[in-house]
Amino acid sequence: MLLVAVAAVRISSRSGLPSLLLYLGIGIAMGQDGIGNVSFSNAELTQVIGYAALVVILAEGGLGTKWKEIRPALPAAAALSLAGVAVSVGVTAAGAHYLVGLEWRQALIIGAVVSSTDAAAVFSVLRKVPLPSRITGVLEAESGFNDAPVVILVVAFSAAGPVEHWYHLIGEIALELTIGAAIGLAVGWLGSYGLRHVALPASGLYPIAVMAIATVAYAAGAIAHGSGFLAVYLASMVMGNAKLPHWPATRGFAEGLGWIAQIGMFVLLGLLVTPHELADDIVPALLIGLVLTVIARPLEVVISLAPFRMPWREQALMSWAGLRGAVPIILATIPMVTGVAGSRRIFNIVFVLVVVYTLVQGPTLPWLARKLRLGEGSGAADLGIESAPLERLRGHLLSVSVPQGSRMHGVEVGELRLPKGAAVTLVVRDGTSFVPAPTTVLRTSDELLVVATDPVRDAAEARLRAVAHGGKLAGWLGTGGDPTTR
Repeated sequence: MLLVAVAAVRISSRSGLPSLLLYLGIGIAMGQDGIGNVSFSNAELTQVIGYAALVVILAEGGLGTKWKEIRPALPAAAALSLAGVAVSVGVTAAGAHYLVGLEWRQALIIGAVVSSTDAAAVFSVLRKVPLPSRITGVLEAESGFNDAPVVILVVAFSAAGPVEHWYHLIGEIALELTIGAAIGLAVGWLGSYGLRHVALPASGLYPIAVMAIATVAYAAGAIAHGSGFLAVYLASMVMGNAKLPHWPATRGFAEGLGWIAQIGMFVLLGLLVTPHELADDIVPALLIGLVLTVIARPLEVVISLAPFRMPWREQALMSWAGLRGAVPIILATIPMVTGVAGSRRIFNIVFVLVVVYTLVQGPTLPWLARKLRLGEGSGAADLGIESAPLERLRGHLLSVSVPQGSRMHGVEVGELRLPKGAAVTLVVRDGTSFVPAPTTVLRTSDELLVVATDPVRDAAEARLRAVAHGGKLAGWLGTGGDPTTR
């Protein structure tokens, strides 16, 4: 199953379809209506495993989030995750009630369930169309933030008793988000500080420690009656921007775990669905999805982003980029576990809606981005830097890879102007190692070993990245770095 799923990633990358559809297809093929003939109906187990997988996926997403790109987008993303979710829930629930005839409780549950967007689904179809950082920052932050209020709403609507006062629900959401944010930031900072100042005996322990810290953030947030999902995302984002030792290995490890989590989660969701039961719910799902896609999402974007005066082209793309992925299907298992009347129908409607509208929106997103002229050319390639602490020497060994497109190509070692206490000690070129002279010219694909004392470690990395983006004149041309450090 894993081998088939890995091969499916290649198919999805060529077709432009999110891989979730292929993984769901594998699960359906293994189910009781498929060739596998496996009977599976345990919604509670699916929910538990789905939550665990979401923790890993959110952790992987947070680790890959660049603070400099997401920071300007935080206010807009927060507005979409709070006011936007409220608009989406209300409009979608009204459509489910008046067009499909669902009871208000069922309509509100569906409205809440499908109001969570999925970053993995969005960026899996947009990876070939680079977008301005403002758009990607908003979409990425929104997908990381809106899971928390949506989970709270679904649980509240699925509870045995009715929601008596709407302002109590708003207060509960605000409190849980505040607790989750505080715990996530604290755990992320403490974890980063510890990993940067304690040298572990093996480099392979750093990725394990990072993922364990992210899981602790979720657990601590949940135990404190806060949003564990927000806590794990923020903790991972803090660690991802903290320049941790052996970062490339950690990032690769997290991506591998994220793929395994997605594969396992989607296959299990595919097993849970019974295809022959979906026929009666196709038309209701299409109607609700149409309301969500054509009315609720654009209205959500326009109202939430009104104070930020974003261009209409960016709003149009973000309206169409509200892809739904694994989260809505997992959240649809909550009413099944709590015993809500008609919960199986809710799950079937959500399943059909996610599959159909992902098929419609996914392949057309790159086309729309190009039509709106929002694709941008890539700039200078970022520099790959891996750090290993030298605890007893109170220093750091930086391994620097010069990628294609880096403006470090053609720069002499002496022109790097590293701060005092940092020096290039070795260059590896075409499999051959040598000690460079100040006049050695760096080339693409070179690997450098830079030794830096603890006080100048951050300044040395900042200078290397500045030269990679701005060339030898970085600092005088406003591209970062300090020309007076030598």
